[in-house]
Amino acid sequence: MISDCLFVYGTLMRGFDHPMAQLLSRSADFLGTATCRGRLYRIKHYPGLVLSDDPADIVFGELYRLRDRDALLGELDMYEACGEGFPEPTEYIRRMLPLSLEDGAAGEAWTYIYNWPVTGLPLIASGKFLGD
Repeated sequence: MISDCLFVYGTLMRGFDHPMAQLLSRSADFLGTATCRGRLYRIKHYPGLVLSDDPADIVFGELYRLRDRDALLGELDMYEACGEGFPEPTEYIRRMLPLSLEDGAAGEAWTYIYNWPVTGLPLIASGKFLGD
């Protein structure tokens, strides 16, 4: 099954005054908070999620149901500069990811995973991106 859900963990979350965050809030239904297994790094003014096999590595974010999945993912792919037409390796890749929902249920959703080296980048140890 192709998910119509998106997990966000950075500047697309509620409370960020970003045009793409506003687009997401207008075009999707907020389902609640969720977590995934991974490590969060501060790239610049935004974070990057790197997958991890360590159960102690938890990233916190928000889960949305996209009303027009294909159109919105297309917009977000352009914003994240990934997908068709962008030179490889792209900074982010969009993948389906297993999640834990706030009620403890398991789910899965699309998310953007950081695809460049993280050597020397600061780890966000809390797994929560709070902006600058």
